Amino acid sequence: MTLLLVEDDRLLAETLVDTLQLGGHEVDHLADGEAARMRLSTVDHGYTLVLLDLNLPGCGGLDVLASLRRQDSDTPVLILTARGTVEDRVYGLDLGADDYLAKPFALDELEARVRALMRRRGSERQLKVGALVLDVMAQRFTLQGEPFGLPPREQRLLTCLMRHAGEPVEKTRLVGEAFQDQPMGDNAIEVYVHRLRKRLDGRGVELRTVRGLGYLLEST
Repeated sequence: MTLLLVEDDRLLAETLVDTLQLGGHEVDHLADGEAARMRLSTVDHGYTLVLLDLNLPGCGGLDVLASLRRQDSDTPVLILTARGTVEDRVYGLDLGADDYLAKPFALDELEARVRALMRRRGSERQLKVGALVLDVMAQRFTLQGEPFGLPPREQRLLTCLMRHAGEPVEKTRLVGEAFQDQPMGDNAIEVYVHRLRKRLDGRGVELRTVRGLGYLLEST
C-alpha cells in the first residue's frame, strides 16, 4: 500500500516521509499542487491514502482535492494545513476530505489518523444493499446468494449507486463518478438505469427515479 504526501515544506515533508516509512508504509512525495493533480488524475493512480497540504505552489490543495473527487470518491484524503478555521475545515470536508489535521501536530496523532483512515477503507471491502452484495476488491456482485453478472458499464454504474445507497444521485454525479466524465449520449444513463432496473426487479432491491433529484438504490 502506497501513500502520497503532497507537502511543499521540505523539512516537514522529510520528517513525515521518515515517520510513515517507519510505520510500514511506502510513501511518494510531491511538493507541487499541479504535479499532484496530474498524478491523481486517473482512477488507477495506485495510492491507498493521500496526505494533502492546502498551501501549495502550482495548484492549491483544495483544487487538487476537487479534481480527485471528480473521478475518485473512494481514496481517503487527510488534509494537513495551517489553516485551522472552522470555515476552512468545513469547506475541505464538503469537497470530499475524510479528515483534517491542523499544523502544528504531533507525529503520534498523524500516525493515529492514518491508521484510522486505513481501517475505515478496509471495512469497505464489501458493499451491501438488501440481497445485493458487491465484493469491492474482486468487483464481483451477488444477488440473493447467486452470481450477478453485468456488462462493464452497468457494473460501474451499479457500484456508484451502491456507494450512495439510500440517497438520490444526480445524473451528472453518476457520469463523473462512474464514468470519469467520459462523453456520453444524452440518454445513455437512462438506458443503463432501465437495464439495471429490469435486472433487479422483484429481487429485493429497487432502483427508483426521484423526480428532480436523481436515481435512488434501496432495499425493499
